[in-house]
Amino acid sequence: MTERPDPAHTNDSSDTALGEPLLVEDVLLLLFQPDSGSIAGENILFYVLAGAVLGDLTLQGWIEVRREGVLTNRVHALHGATVPDELLAAGLTYIEEKPRDVQTVLAAIGPELRAPVLDRLVERGDIVSERGTVLGIFPVTKLSLGSDRRAALVRKVRAVLTDGETPDVRTAASISLLSASGTLPQFDREIPWTGDVYTRAKAIERGDWGAAAASEAVARTMSAILTNALIAAVVVPRN
Repeated sequence: MTERPDPAHTNDSSDTALGEPLLVEDVLLLLFQPDSGSIAGENILFYVLAGAVLGDLTLQGWIEVRREGVLTNRVHALHGATVPDELLAAGLTYIEEKPRDVQTVLAAIGPELRAPVLDRLVERGDIVSERGTVLGIFPVTKLSLGSDRRAALVRKVRAVLTDGETPDVRTAASISLLSASGTLPQFDREIPWTGDVYTRAKAIERGDWGAAAASEAVARTMSAILTNALIAAVVVPRN
């Protein structure tokens, strides 16, 4: 059930043993801001990355989100196999214990994701991490781009939001998470922030993907994530 790789989801310089980049890797790479070396939306980043992990697990057929009552969406494991990627394994293990509501799952698995996902991007060569000091005393870590994969991902997002192209499943899921997190305005130099872009992003956030039937399960997962957790989370001040 994993999608085929495309140019935005491959990196010739990466170790092939790592396999195709995950959705959660795409999302963190998109959120990386090359000019400042920072990551947009740090204050709710764990929600966003956890949502992307649930998207990955849904894409690979490991979980599904089921509506149970008017306001309750629970995450269910579909079978007990071991997930092949360690970035997803902890989340799947937690879900396999028992069905839980979406917000509980996000809060449980999200806080531990930033470091290992960033390490994976560094391992692939998509981001370069350099250690140094300030004033010769205080240790700092400087992040910079190491490949053109982020640019390829941004082009795909821009084509959907500004040119009206139909998104593939992963791009639609990425846009949904970026839109709900309130970080899209920070892409203004790369993706012009206009009323039309806002409207298009919100439509995708609501599940209007216009993609193939294979996207329906992921769209349901994204919808449950956004309505149950991320929308509530963004009431706090955004970075």
